Amino acid sequence: MIEIQHLDATQIPMSLLLEADPSEACIQRYLNGAYCLAAVAEGEIIGACVAKPIAENTYEIFNLAVYPAFQQQGIGSQLLSALFPRLKAQGVQSVVLGTGTFGYQLTFYQRLGFRVEGVVKDFFLDHYDEAIFEQGIQHQDMLRLRLAL
Repeated sequence: MIEIQHLDATQIPMSLLLEADPSEACIQRYLNGAYCLAAVAEGEIIGACVAKPIAENTYEIFNLAVYPAFQQQGIGSQLLSALFPRLKAQGVQSVVLGTGTFGYQLTFYQRLGFRVEGVVKDFFLDHYDEAIFEQGIQHQDMLRLRLAL
């Protein structure tokens, strides 16, 4: 059984966060002051969601990660299903995030109701030291997505 728990950012293993964001330097920039939920199974953290306020009534999801052995089991959806009502109860009106312009992550977020609100050209080229590839294609631009709560 999986339990969703609110944890301090320092309790989330870096190895897990690196599953969704390959830059430890980028991760360190958004952990301070972040709101973190973890999916815990048999005492082990197997998934995490890191969100942070970026504007009045708006939070950004900076990291949503599940260890590969536990992916495709609905854990990411469980984390977000727990996050959204908690944020809404705090008066948050919308959640934003950035993701690649293609791939399973984009489809995942769109199924949850996120809508594209913009494109950041060359984001992955400008902010990461190493190229990020998925399905043999290099990520270059970032889509900005928004969900109204």
